Amino acid sequence: MAVMTDEEFDPLLEKLDPAQKVRLLTGGSTWRTYPEAAVGLRPLTLSDGPAGVRGETWDERETSLVLPSPTALAASWDERLLTDLGALLAAEARRKGVDVLLAPTLNLHRSPLGGRHFECFSEDPLLTGRTGAALIRGIQSGGVAATAKHFVANDAETDRLSVDVRMDEQTLHEVYLAPFEAAVEAGVWAVMSAYNKVGGATMSASPLLENPLKSDWGFDGTVVSDWGGVRTLLDTARSAQDLAMPGPEGPWSTGLLAALEQGLVSAEVVDDKVRRLLRLARRVGALGSPRPVWRPAVASAAQRALLRRAVAAGSVLLRNDGQFLPLDPAGLRSVAVIGPHATAVRIQGGGSAEVFPDSVVTPLAGIQEALGGGARVTYRPGLPVPSRPRPLGRDWSRDPRSGEPGVLVRLLDASGAELHAEHRLSGRIVEPSVAVDGAASVEIRALVRPPVGGVWTWAVGGWGAISLSVGGREVLAGTFPLDSDDPTRVHVAPPEHCARAELAAGEEAEVVARRSLAPGSGVATILAAAPPAGDASAALAEAVAAARAAEVAVVVVGTTEQSESEGHDRESLDLPEGQDALVRAVVRANPRTVVVVNAGGPVALPWHTHVPALLLAWFPGQEAGDGLADVLFGRAEAGGRLPTTWGAAQEDVPVLDTLPGPDGRLHYEEGPHIGYRAWLRSGSVPAYWFGHGLGYTDWEYEELTAPASVRAGEPFDVRVRVRNSGRRRGREVVQVYLARSGSAVERPVRRLIGYAAVEAGPGESVVAVVRVSGRALAHWSAERHGWETEAGGFTLLGGRSAGELPLTAALTAAGAPPSAGPGVPEAADRDGERSPSVL
Repeated sequence: MAVMTDEEFDPLLEKLDPAQKVRLLTGGSTWRTYPEAAVGLRPLTLSDGPAGVRGETWDERETSLVLPSPTALAASWDERLLTDLGALLAAEARRKGVDVLLAPTLNLHRSPLGGRHFECFSEDPLLTGRTGAALIRGIQSGGVAATAKHFVANDAETDRLSVDVRMDEQTLHEVYLAPFEAAVEAGVWAVMSAYNKVGGATMSASPLLENPLKSDWGFDGTVVSDWGGVRTLLDTARSAQDLAMPGPEGPWSTGLLAALEQGLVSAEVVDDKVRRLLRLARRVGALGSPRPVWRPAVASAAQRALLRRAVAAGSVLLRNDGQFLPLDPAGLRSVAVIGPHATAVRIQGGGSAEVFPDSVVTPLAGIQEALGGGARVTYRPGLPVPSRPRPLGRDWSRDPRSGEPGVLVRLLDASGAELHAEHRLSGRIVEPSVAVDGAASVEIRALVRPPVGGVWTWAVGGWGAISLSVGGREVLAGTFPLDSDDPTRVHVAPPEHCARAELAAGEEAEVVARRSLAPGSGVATILAAAPPAGDASAALAEAVAAARAAEVAVVVVGTTEQSESEGHDRESLDLPEGQDALVRAVVRANPRTVVVVNAGGPVALPWHTHVPALLLAWFPGQEAGDGLADVLFGRAEAGGRLPTTWGAAQEDVPVLDTLPGPDGRLHYEEGPHIGYRAWLRSGSVPAYWFGHGLGYTDWEYEELTAPASVRAGEPFDVRVRVRNSGRRRGREVVQVYLARSGSAVERPVRRLIGYAAVEAGPGESVVAVVRVSGRALAHWSAERHGWETEAGGFTLLGGRSAGELPLTAALTAAGAPPSAGPGVPEAADRDGERSPSVL
């Protein structure tokens, strides 16, 4: 598609009066922009990502393909795979009529306690930038806009709407801005401004949107706000923020036209915002193009095969004592599969990234399918049924009106009269399929036939006046006021209010939950239940007996919806209660045990040195079980390498803090030393270094060659010869790091500057050519606000992780004057004064 110049958009701008221009700059609805017939502009449809494309509606009946979590994608260190997956997302977006996908998330794994860790790629800015750029290229190859988010420093969830992040200027440019600069270099069409502040300025009003984003980097796309992120008028309107979402209400919709007419906001500023929106529309085919046709979800065999391949590519083999894996399916007689996650696998994280799959392959199902009846497979959960209520589904509830599995959802007026009714498949209703004027309450009604009798725990999620009746008896009634303005908390995962009621096994009873629709409290409603608590000791004993009787045990453990989700940070890296004890007991019963970790981010592994094989599956997407079985039985190699350093225990981690102080500020006091850099500075040794991953063969690192000297700012190649010294063909990710001792500026002990993957058969040698950017030797000068290269000697290190680098070479760099870089805006303190050196 030909790129339109600014001058070519000017005739379109001339067709619009000020009111029409301003109208375009606030969303027309939650997920759409306004159309404008005068210039042939149809609405743009935006959708959450990044592990799938939900579309405009949050409805479990409208399914989506579910990719592995972004942590798993980054773990592949495979940009070609990421581009293919981006193209798959583009196809999904077009199928659902989506023009702008709100992905990828380029924030960093600063602390493993970050609640949205699973949605970000890595702790390293280079790996994050290259992974994000590859996904962007794939998405935009399909004519769908990618959105780099959340610009910038939205690296934790605590107080994310108001937290004021403070860091030094060098750290900001070298670490946190770097992935976004890579996205701009990849040609990203949209950038999302974050909720948080940096240096006292909320990001939707931050000078950083203009410089470096637009001026220095040359970003010519649209800056869209996070949902509800534009909360004030003049400072955001005067900034480089372009589009305020959602709509139709908002500060710009109510006040921007008057501000423009009064000269408080210039016409040139408004025209630039509109021009950028039109450019985005042009890129996605929304200027004079017909709207894409929505088609039902039908996943092709090729798409499922790609998702299955992605599971294996991102799985990280942390331990493999005695080459225990892969297992030989032909020689197996019995396998015990243990752990609740083996049947209730978490395929994705919680929050706005959630989508609804049309099917999920569990680890148990994948193992059973792979063995094909050739070995006896037994399953034991090992833990009692979770006590936290889960939304009603189709397994033991039905719609009392239609009789179909699921629930009945009704919208009622103030008198309780029905305004709308629909059949739904789940007791978790984020939004009804239609909006109805006059609706005063939401009701979820179901006939349930419990599989076990006893005292069940019931929960209703929502705000306002709430009631619950079970079998004709009211068990919950109260008013629960809105206590949060976080969009995820209000509109996606409202708090649950619990009560207990006894049910008889197999006897049907009607359950009715209602919540009022108070202004600003959203519509999301949940009806959930949990069975009577099981016997923990009996469940563990059954798992141990099954493990002891089997030739091999596979234990699947992981996190829960409550421990990893958007909207809150984690309090602990520990696995949920009972899982560590389960692993220990199974390994004692059967030393031939594989432990699979089903988590989006790091968890504590106090038993990791006692298991022969430890496999990290992340949140692996809908093809979880088949991809996992491919790895376990050797159909595919575990291709992943850690994108984040894992400590054995929480107290070992050098950077944990996600909590702002009483003044609302969160200080990044560690500077550029996050992730493996922090471990290196501390002198501590983690359980598993950034970049670690074993695969199914062995590699010898033989030689590293590089130029003896380079000129500042010029890229160069590092060649690393490796030999496959194992018995299988395999893939190795060769990593190159840079170090400098005695530097006059603050530097990490070493940092990643490039990587390349190679493949070789047994006994073969191959050379990995690692292209290193011309900026790799540079640092950001806070004094001169630009990039500089310190003349003198550097050390190049090559190997397979940040902690295993057997090859070195010396490199000399000639210095250079600072590049033309942006100054950094002075930080505004609360009293309105300016402080020049602190962000």
